[in-house]
Amino acid sequence: MRKLLRSRTLSSPRRPMPYDPRMAAAESPLAAALERVGDRWSLLVVEALLAGSRRFNELQADVAGIAPNILSDRLKRLERERIVIARPYSERPVRLSYELSAEGSELASALRLLADWGARGSGDAEPIRHAVCGTPVEAHWYCPTCARPVERPEADELRYL
Repeated sequence: MRKLLRSRTLSSPRRPMPYDPRMAAAESPLAAALERVGDRWSLLVVEALLAGSRRFNELQADVAGIAPNILSDRLKRLERERIVIARPYSERPVRLSYELSAEGSELASALRLLADWGARGSGDAEPIRHAVCGTPVEAHWYCPTCARPVERPEADELRYL
């Protein structure tokens, strides 16, 4: 009975994981973004690199709980996506330091918003606060062409073109 159960378990179809080349192409801008950096570890690695260039062991210490093989995999994926730049600092053996590319640095605002959203829903985390008065800050949409903020009713109708 056990052998039969094991064989069924092993032969059952597997769900595709993120970054699986067999997955369908992204259908929305959010899906495209999640396809590039949509897993927990990638976002935490990007967050650690916001402070500046890091070596592998420094990143492993900064991202609590990440296994070396997972960190290595995420760094390679982020490098392929042009979010991270790997620069050698030693040739024998080859050792690399990692930093965010310009494209990777653009994720800072999105990560702050996501962190703030997480903090607001958690009793343990603290929301982002204004350094001058200590009030939690709010994000708002701004149109650079019109040079004005986009108010709530208009913002609810924003669409990707």
